[in-house]
Amino acid sequence: MLDLLRPVIVAPMAGGPSTPALVNAATASGATGFLAAGYKSPEAVEDELRAVHGPYGLNIFVPGPPPPDVAALERYRSLLQTETDRYDVELPPLRLHDDDHFAAKVDLAVTYAVPLVSFTFGVPDRTVVTALPQAGSRVLITVTNADEAARALAAAPDALIVQGGNAGGHSATTSPGSYRGDVSALDVLATIRADIPLVAAGGTASAAAVARFLDAGAIAVQCGTYFLLADEAGTRPAQRDFMQSTRATGTIVTRAFTGQPARALNNRFTSTYTPTAPIGYPAVHHLTAPIRAAAARAGDPEALNLWAGTGFRAARPAPAANLIAGLLPTE
Repeated sequence: MLDLLRPVIVAPMAGGPSTPALVNAATASGATGFLAAGYKSPEAVEDELRAVHGPYGLNIFVPGPPPPDVAALERYRSLLQTETDRYDVELPPLRLHDDDHFAAKVDLAVTYAVPLVSFTFGVPDRTVVTALPQAGSRVLITVTNADEAARALAAAPDALIVQGGNAGGHSATTSPGSYRGDVSALDVLATIRADIPLVAAGGTASAAAVARFLDAGAIAVQCGTYFLLADEAGTRPAQRDFMQSTRATGTIVTRAFTGQPARALNNRFTSTYTPTAPIGYPAVHHLTAPIRAAAARAGDPEALNLWAGTGFRAARPAPAANLIAGLLPTE
């Protein structure tokens, strides 16, 4: 693990920001980069696996239980009808079941002997965790509190990713109804007791912050938001512009886009729909997908899921190598 997990990890960022170019730049610069399998077809994931090298990783979403309240999803769908006129789109029918091609993506990780395979949104079956090391992979499971860590440890992974509420994008929480995102990564790290390596994730935007996590017992620090403006990142132009403008006033934990708590930049959509958004990933994700796609085509950031952590102001346009150099602890 020490050979694979370098002190800085460029986090998997589903929806476009993570690219093979960003992963390869991380490898060349002394960091560990992760591809994001979420939302992609197995064929697209395989294309990206063929394009990367070195001690890289692949993140896979663990399928969750069905949405707890279908009526709440129907009500939310009715509310979203307002957006159909604004963006000239039609909302799809509710899609309650979607495993994001979980088995096929695990098979790809085995076939390509991906060095590091991380899981988000839950604990994969013990058979999955056993099959990957047999293929030469190391398994990491993302947790957000001590109870989740205990359940993850029962599956015998090689490491845990300890995610704080200040991290951008989706929370890995398995309790979306009570999650508030108000506990920092450093505070969560302090609650975890494990005999395996821990990776800290959330709110890191400087070498000093990386050093604090390493001093607190983490073997590595996973950073995502800091790389959203990297030259090699696939971040949408509308988000790049918004992040660097005065319109970016702060972040919020919201279920408005996907039904799973995620930290995003405040915009019109989060202000309008956060109070009423139900629990229901990935059903809500599929509902809002055409709205977000239309907004992206129009270059309108006000209906985009602008995933970003609390340290978003530290992000800057630059080659990934320069950004990584600014995070690596000095001797």
